[in-house]
Amino acid sequence: MRHALLLTLGLAIGATLTQSARAHESRPLYIEVTETAPLSFLVRWKIPPSVKVSNAPEVSMIEGCAATTPNAPAGGGRGNLRHRTFRCDADPAGTALRIHYPLFNPSVSALVRISRLSGETYSLLASPDESEVIIPALQSFGSVARDYLMLGVRHILGGYDHLLFLVCLLLIAGTGRRILITITGFTIAHSITLALSALGVVRVPIAPVEAAIALSIVFLAIEIVRGDPNSLTYRYPVAVSSSFGLLHGLGFAAVLGETGLPQTEIPAALLFFNVGVEIGQILFVAAVIAVYQLIRFVGRTSLGRDLSISALRPLQTPAAYAVGMLASFWMVQRVATFWTT
Repeated sequence: MRHALLLTLGLAIGATLTQSARAHESRPLYIEVTETAPLSFLVRWKIPPSVKVSNAPEVSMIEGCAATTPNAPAGGGRGNLRHRTFRCDADPAGTALRIHYPLFNPSVSALVRISRLSGETYSLLASPDESEVIIPALQSFGSVARDYLMLGVRHILGGYDHLLFLVCLLLIAGTGRRILITITGFTIAHSITLALSALGVVRVPIAPVEAAIALSIVFLAIEIVRGDPNSLTYRYPVAVSSSFGLLHGLGFAAVLGETGLPQTEIPAALLFFNVGVEIGQILFVAAVIAVYQLIRFVGRTSLGRDLSISALRPLQTPAAYAVGMLASFWMVQRVATFWTT
């Protein structure tokens, strides 16, 4: 099973390289709406690096709300920050927050956090094709569960570094039973640090965490190249997946740190975000195995050749080298941000 995933790993690498060698270009547009005084609102939005400045979106409140200041850069932090203040004639609950890109829609999701004077905080998720977000009057358990579940799924499926790490784990684990144990250890570990970090119990700067996540992929790639069945990694892959799972959980928590947790439904948001991550993870693992089985089927029926373990063995080293080089690039790229954040 270990070598049986090599061809699929190569396909995953190729797909990843087409994403401009960035592992987190799927980060959403983050919008924060804060009620600073009765019917007065400060709207701030953080533009993800994948969106060019020339196509920077404008965010505005409509239907009875007028801007009292022009669109202006907010400065500081990572990404391009903008802000604008609005004054509303009546409570804006039920009205829309509009997102407008001047050139084209870059297919970027939007995370919206709304803070009211009453202390209520709402977090909403808008899909890439939605240009308006309705300001809610009351946030229910169901809406929190739905939004954070989808946020978790989208984050793991858009996090190419996390996905490559999973593929390397599959390759090292090999058999079905070992894969199950290894992935379970990874899940438990990242769930722990995700909860601790999201709740503020553990605070770690995100830039070093992202660099260390890339380094974890480099480590697995080196282990695959070595191919030593007596190494700790191959003998006890669950120990490796659990250790690095703690690290990846901090990376998952970074998304919640930008989005925020709704104060009235913190347990639900945290639970369903984690469930969403697990659903996305299961879907990806199942897809990798299904693609490999399809490749074997096509090989037997069309080529008259079974692409078995021995047939794919020559791909192990070049595939691992490709993963290691890509992860090394990510690591250097992220280390460089230490002095720019």
